Amino acid sequence: MTETTKQTISVAHSPDSDDAFMFYALATNKIETGNLDFEHTLQDIQTLNEEARKGTYDVTAISFHAYAYVADKYALLPHGASIGDNYGPIVVANEDLAPSELSKVKIAVPGTLTSAFLALSIYNPDFKYEVIPFDQIIEAVTSGKCDAGLLIHEGQLFYQSLGLHKVLDLGEWWHQHTDGLPLPMGGNAIKRDLGPDTIREVSALLKESIQYSLANREDALAYAMQFARDMDPALADRFVAMWVNDLTLDYGERGRAAVRRLLTEGHERGIIPHAVDIEFVG
Repeated sequence: MTETTKQTISVAHSPDSDDAFMFYALATNKIETGNLDFEHTLQDIQTLNEEARKGTYDVTAISFHAYAYVADKYALLPHGASIGDNYGPIVVANEDLAPSELSKVKIAVPGTLTSAFLALSIYNPDFKYEVIPFDQIIEAVTSGKCDAGLLIHEGQLFYQSLGLHKVLDLGEWWHQHTDGLPLPMGGNAIKRDLGPDTIREVSALLKESIQYSLANREDALAYAMQFARDMDPALADRFVAMWVNDLTLDYGERGRAAVRRLLTEGHERGIIPHAVDIEFVG
């Protein structure tokens, strides 16, 4: 009897506590993966967005904004999305700024392919910015290098303790702007050329991994904390609770509608140069 050849699937995601939490079961062999072997790579989201344009990984975490440029190569998996329901990336500043004053200041942003940058550009197409690694944005603002910063990670939870002021919560604005849609930040994309059978299999395993983490929350959090940049465990728990929610297990119709709306508006405003053909697996 011949041994079945295993297929290796390359998976890339960010080291952020919410991503690491979702992939815990797959990364630590807690679930049975049959004939598939998963090879994990951790990179920051800006790098992942750039690598997706080259088609580097079979499965990759990606900003929905970046997905606009790789939809020919990748389809969106229905599980593992980070979607904020009436909350999202926050613009903070050293001073008490009104949102209408954002055109007058320089904003530190975590990358032009992030969904946060797209949402901010839809809100206000006219602002000066500097691309700064996401984990250095708060420092860029407190040091005065930039006047304001666009926070996409844990800094959303503790910026006030550093004396920074909230200018705008893009998730709150989007909720109002779209009559109640959540704001989609990132999801998982899979290469179309893997074929429908493998895609279905990977999709089911990713869902199982997220369910396992939610059922074994303490263990999954302890694993995620290895990558959490010295974050307080209680803070990591709060951050994971924000971004691993019901919409993470499956977008549902609201989540799908939100992704379509974000990319359609991006195109209509001239930020994305072409209409995007959005395909969700399953």
